[in-house]
Amino acid sequence: MPPNAPSSFSAADADALYGVGAWAAGYFEVGDDGDLQVRVGDAHASLPKIVRRLEGTGRSLPMILRFPQILEDRLARVNGAFESAMAEAGYRGRYQGVYPIKVNQRRVVVETLAEAGAAWRTGLEAGSKAELALILVQDTHPEALIQCNGFKDDDFVRLALWGRKLGKNVTITLEKFGELDRVLRIADELGVEPAIGLRYKIHARGSGAWESSGGDDAKFGLTSGELLAVAERLEAEGRSSCLKMLHAHVGSQITDIRKIRVAVREAAQTYVELCELGAVPEYLNLGGGLAVDYDGSKTTFAASANYGLRTYAETLVWTVLEACDEAEAPHPVLVTESGRALTAHHAVAVVPVVDAIGRTRDPVPLPPLPDEPNALVGDMEELLRNVTVKNYRQVYYEAVSNKDTMHQLFDLGYLSLVERAHVERTYNRILMRVRKVTRDLDYVPEELEDLDRWLADTYVANFSLFQAAPDHWAVGQLFPIAPLHRLTERPTRRATLADISCDSDGTIAKFTDLRDVARTLPVHDLREGEPYLLGIFLTGAYQDVLANAHNLFGRVHEAHVRIGPDGEIGIERFVGGQKARRVIENVGYRTDVLLEWLDQEITEAKAHGVALDEADEAELRELYEHELVGYTYLE
Repeated sequence: MPPNAPSSFSAADADALYGVGAWAAGYFEVGDDGDLQVRVGDAHASLPKIVRRLEGTGRSLPMILRFPQILEDRLARVNGAFESAMAEAGYRGRYQGVYPIKVNQRRVVVETLAEAGAAWRTGLEAGSKAELALILVQDTHPEALIQCNGFKDDDFVRLALWGRKLGKNVTITLEKFGELDRVLRIADELGVEPAIGLRYKIHARGSGAWESSGGDDAKFGLTSGELLAVAERLEAEGRSSCLKMLHAHVGSQITDIRKIRVAVREAAQTYVELCELGAVPEYLNLGGGLAVDYDGSKTTFAASANYGLRTYAETLVWTVLEACDEAEAPHPVLVTESGRALTAHHAVAVVPVVDAIGRTRDPVPLPPLPDEPNALVGDMEELLRNVTVKNYRQVYYEAVSNKDTMHQLFDLGYLSLVERAHVERTYNRILMRVRKVTRDLDYVPEELEDLDRWLADTYVANFSLFQAAPDHWAVGQLFPIAPLHRLTERPTRRATLADISCDSDGTIAKFTDLRDVARTLPVHDLREGEPYLLGIFLTGAYQDVLANAHNLFGRVHEAHVRIGPDGEIGIERFVGGQKARRVIENVGYRTDVLLEWLDQEITEAKAHGVALDEADEAELRELYEHELVGYTYLE
C-alpha cells in the first residue's frame, strides 16, 4: 500500500500529531473526511467548507472566523463551574463575572458577552474613558457590574458617576490613594453616592509570562496602610456604605493553581480583616488570571495551565469560604475578571500558503561544472555516496568542515560561483541523508537534534504576523497551528512559517507541542492549483486589539459564523478588512493629496522626456486608485 494512502494516516493520527484534542477544549476536532471541524454542542461544520462558502461570495483570504456560539458557551462553562462549586461547598454568596473589554473590544465580542451574559449578571470592565463610553450603553443585566479600573481623571470619574445616576451598577476602583478625593468631590457635585472598590496590592504573585503584573511591584493597588486609611475616612464621613468591593488582581495567564490558592487566601484574609473593622464590602473581586491551555500539556509551562475550569472555581470558592467561616464573616459575592478564558477560543485566523522555500527543494537546475572542478566538489559528492548508519556522524562533521573550507576558498577567489552552488546543494543533500539515518535511531546525537529545523521548508503564508498574532512576535506566545484540510494524509514535510511583511521578525518558528516547544510544523506538500490553508487558533484574546499595521498591512476580513443543528452555516455578519486608503490615512496622509501628488509626478516625468500618452496616464491613475481602495494583502 502506498505510504500516503488515506488508510495509513487517520483522523486520530492527525489529532495526536497536532494536539487538537488537547488544546481545543472540545470546540475543534478532526473530521473523518480530513477537514478540521468547529463544534459547539451538537452543532458542527467543516472549517474549509465555511471558507469555500465565503470565497464563493467574493470574500478573499486571509480572514478571521469568529464563532459567537463559542463565546456563549464559554460564559455557560465559567458560570456553571462556579455555580456547581458553590452548591457543593454550601457557599452562601453568589458568583458574578466581569469581562474586561481590553482583552478584545470588537463589537461582536462585547455585544455577545453582554447580551448572553445577562442570564448570569455578567458585567463589563473599562480601563479607559473610551472603554467606559462603550460599555455604559451595552445591554447588560441591571445588577451586572460596570467596573472602572485604571488611572482616572475628573472626566473618567464624572462619566462613571453619571452611569450610577442612570441606574447602572457602576463601581469605581481606587488604584491609588489620591483618587479618593477626586471620587468624593465629583460625587458631591453630582449628588450621587459612589460605589467604591479598593484595589489591594497583595504580596502573592502569579506564575507564567505575566508573573510581574502581581505582587509588591505591581503597577496598581493600595498598600495595607492606604487600605486602612480609606476605610477609616469613609467611616469618619459616614460613607462606609460606599465601600462596595475589595479588588485583588493576581496576574494574567496564571499557570499554577497553587499560586492562585495562595493569592486568594491573602485576598480573602484581607476581606475578613475589613469586615472585622466594620467595613463589609459586598463584592470580593479576585481579578483575572484564569489561564488558557494553548499547548494542551496541562503543565505550569507559560503556554499552558496545570488546572481546569472546575478546579479553578473550586479553589476560589473553598478558599474564600474557609477564610470567612473561620472568622464568621459573611460570604461575599465572588467576582472574577476573566477575559482570555472567555474569548481565546472563539476566533481562528485562516491563512493560505502561497509559496514554499527550502534547502531540500531544487527549484532550478545548476549550470554544469567546469571540466576540472575544484577537488572540494568531488570530496562532497563522495561523502554523499557513502552515508551509512555506521559513519553518518563522521560524514556530517566532514561535510560541515568542507562547507567552511568552501567559504574560505570562494572568498579568496579559488572557487567559482558555479562550484560553490554545487557544493552547497550537495551539502544539503548530505544532511538530508544523515537525517534519514537518525530518524531510525533510538538515540540522536545532540549536535544533530536540530537537523529537522535546519532542513525545514519555509512556508510563506498570505498574512501579517503583526496583525494576526502580535503576541507571538512581542512576547513569544504560542498559538496552536494546524492545516484545515488533508488531515487524513500523512504530512511529509516540516516547515516554519513566514508572513508577507518585509520584516525578518515576521516568522513563526516555535509551535505548540505536548512535550516541548516544537521548532517546525508538520505540513503537506503543496499541490499545483490547490489551496493549502492553515488555521492559527485561540487568537480571540488580545490579538485583535494589539494588532499593528506594520508595513501598512491592515485589519483582515472577519466573518461571524453561526452553525445550525444540522451543520448549516449562517454568516451573521461580514466585516471587510481595511482598505489601503484607510491604513494610509491612519499614518497622516490624505488620499486626495496623494492623487494630486501622482499628477505632479506624471507632469514632471513628461517634462523630463518620459513618453506617456493619455492612455498611459489613465491606466496608471486607474491602477493607483484601485490599489488605494484594495485589500492590503495579496489577492
